[in-house]
Amino acid sequence: MTPIIYQQPLSYAGQLENRSTDCINLLVVHCTELPDLATARVWGEKVIYADSKTGNSGHFYIDRDGRIEQWVPLDRVAHHTRGFNPKSIGVELVNNGRYPNWYQSDHQEMSEPYPDVQIEAMATLLNDLTAQLPGLTRIAGHEDLDTDLQPALDNPGKMIRRKMDPGPLFPWQDLLSETLLTHFLNDTTG
Repeated sequence: MTPIIYQQPLSYAGQLENRSTDCINLLVVHCTELPDLATARVWGEKVIYADSKTGNSGHFYIDRDGRIEQWVPLDRVAHHTRGFNPKSIGVELVNNGRYPNWYQSDHQEMSEPYPDVQIEAMATLLNDLTAQLPGLTRIAGHEDLDTDLQPALDNPGKMIRRKMDPGPLFPWQDLLSETLLTHFLNDTTG
C-alpha cells in the first residue's frame, strides 16, 4: 500500500546538504514533544544554524490522525539526530512527550499513548521507504542514539536525559512486526 504523503517543504529545505539516497541505512523515530503539528511547524521553520540558514527538523511528520507530511526531501540531510543525520531519515510523530517542561526534573514522564492510526500510517510509510531505498535496513529511537545527560533546569544537581523520544509508550513490537527493519540495538551486522 502506498501512503498518501502531503508535500510541505520547509522554507529552507533547498539549502540543506545534498546526499545520495543510496547512503541511507537508518530511520530514526522521534516524537515532536509539542502539542500539535502546527506548533511543530513553527519550531521546524526556526533558523538556528547561521552558516547554512537552516534549522532542526525531520523528513516526515505523522499527525495523531495518521496524516503524513514530508518537510524535507530524502536527498537532503535533515538535522534531527546528532551524529547520524547524513545516513538517516527522521520521522517525527506528533506527541506531547514532556511538553512544555522538557528539562524540568519533575516532568520527565511521557504519558501520551500513540494512536493506532498513527502507528499504522508509520508502518505504511516505512514499508514504502524500504521498497524505495534498498540500503534502509535499520530503525532506532532518538533515545537509542542520543543518550547524553544534562542538568535539569530547575535542579542543576540532578542529571536528566536530553532525549527520551519516542519514549516508553511507543509500541516497538507492533511496529517491528509490520516492517522488515531491524532495531538498531539488535542489529549485529555493524
